[in-house]
Order: sequence, then C-alpha cells, then structure tokens
Amino acid sequence: MIELVHPWALVLLGLPLLMRLMPAYRESRDSVKVPFFDKLLELSEQRPESGAMILSRDRAQRFLVGFMWLCLVVAASKPQWLGPPIEQQKSGRDLMLAVDLSGSMAARDFTLPEGAAIDRLQAVKRVLQELVGQRTSDRLGLIVFGNAAYLQSPFTDDHLVWMQLLAETEIGMAGQSTVFGDAIGLAIKLFRESESDQRVLIILTDGNDTGSTVPPVEAARVAATYGIHIYTIAIGDPTTVGEEALDIVTLERVAEFTRGRSFQALDQRQLQQAYRTIDELEPAVYETISFRPRRDLHWVPVALALLLYTAYHAPATWRVWRRWRSVRAA
Repeated sequence: MIELVHPWALVLLGLPLLMRLMPAYRESRDSVKVPFFDKLLELSEQRPESGAMILSRDRAQRFLVGFMWLCLVVAASKPQWLGPPIEQQKSGRDLMLAVDLSGSMAARDFTLPEGAAIDRLQAVKRVLQELVGQRTSDRLGLIVFGNAAYLQSPFTDDHLVWMQLLAETEIGMAGQSTVFGDAIGLAIKLFRESESDQRVLIILTDGNDTGSTVPPVEAARVAATYGIHIYTIAIGDPTTVGEEALDIVTLERVAEFTRGRSFQALDQRQLQQAYRTIDELEPAVYETISFRPRRDLHWVPVALALLLYTAYHAPATWRVWRRWRSVRAA
C-alpha cells in the first residue's frame, strides 16, 4: 500500500495550466546593418520582412516537460510504501530478585534428587534458573544483600546475561549480615525508574534483619504505595536461634502489606513449589506493539525523470560530440 506523507503537494500539478494564461515570452534582437544589403537580397533571392517568430516545442518535448513536472510533484508529496502490520510482544512485567548472600547461606542442608548435598545459595541458583526459563516475557533484575544491598543486574530482557551475573554471586561477597530492609529500599528506587506498571519483588533470605537503615516493614509500606508486590521466601530451618534465626513474622508482614505471599522452603522441593505458586499468582504479562514498516519511494519518480531526460538528450549530445571529434581530426 502506498501512502503520501504530503498529499497537499499534488495541488502543484495544476500549476502548468496557469502558465497558459500568461503572455508568451518575448525577446527582441538587434538587426545587423551591412552596406551591401541589397546585394545580399539579390543573391539570396529573399525579400525583407518584419514580424515575430514563435518557437514551439515538438510532441516529445511537451511530453518530457509534462512528465518531469509530474515526477517532481509526486516526489515532493513523499510517497511511502506501507508494509503489512507487524506485531511485537515485549515484556510486560519487571521482576526483581533479591538474594541473601550472608554467611549462613553456606549451610549444606539442601539435597538434590540424586542424594548430593548442596548449600542454600546453590539451591537458590538452581531454582532461579528454572524460574527464568519460564518467565521469558519478564524483565529481570538482581539485588544481592548482606551488610548492605547492592545492584547486581538492572532490569534487562537479556536473560542469558542475567543468569551469568547470578552465577557469579558468591556467599559473603556482600558481607555476613542480613539487611533485607535495605534490599527492599533499593528495589523501590529501581522500580520508580522503570516504566512498567507490573512490579514484583521476590526476596530470598535465611535470617532476620540485622540493622537495615529502613526497617523491612516500613520499607514494605512504601513499596505498597508504588504498587510493588513482594513475595518472601524463608530458606532453611525455622528452629534456628540467634542472629541466624528466621524472622517468619516480619517476612509475613512484609508480604501482607504489599499483597504478596510468604513461603517457607526447608528443602529444594519446597523451594521449587514456592516458585511455582508465585508463577501462578503472577502470570506472564505481555504488551503488544503493532507497527507498519515504511519505505520511502520519493527517489523513484526522480530517477524516472532523470532517466527520461538523459534518454532524450543523449542522441543530440552524441552528435555534437562526433562533430567535435571530426573537427579536431581535420
């Protein structure tokens, strides 16, 4: 389908018609006086006349002028070829994962199906890789926290890069403490900078908050005002005491304030089940973008005009060139 960007330019097609209403162009020339004028008339067998000569174009010239004007006006209207509509689906949700890297994540209390024991962080990585494979439509981000919260990966559609950054995380690289209240605060800042209205934060921790700048519950209240759903997953044994004790009550309140849910994962099977439940509660969201590719065609009429002009004048130019060569050769 062809569409004109400037259709008003076609009004110029009628401009040559106005030229017919204008008087013809006149040019006066001086006559040549010679002392033997009568002799010239006698030899040429002509008699002197006075008047005007009207030059007119032949049919080829008229067609050439009209066609070139048509081509230039069509080019000025900027024709474009519109291709068939193309629909693209882009990610409709921003999903942030906050992973605890405190020293207690080194506890080897998760068992693989084949019986091998792995630490908590390895179990988290395995399940997150499975989750990423199912959330192809989401933009993913990654926050790691210990003594402080750090951004490991901003929101990205490149899941391969995201998984590589996840694989590079190590226990203790963010410190030995657990400040998941600050992780929520950092996530809020990142969500505020995003354009998505679908915002989900998943927090994985095996301890209690040990001194965040903003308490987790207060951070959750702020997150709720920005429409962020927080899902908390408590990893490990809930019977532990001391600094490594799981603060189940705080995790549940954080999820409750943001209309999320709280889970406990004592083994890898429960951890996988928690992610499956989150996947059901937060189904994939797609935003469809439709557009039609455009290709400019204004060069086509210009090229036709130049081609026809060249074809018309080429024979005359060739004759002039041949004559010039013959004169030089003589």
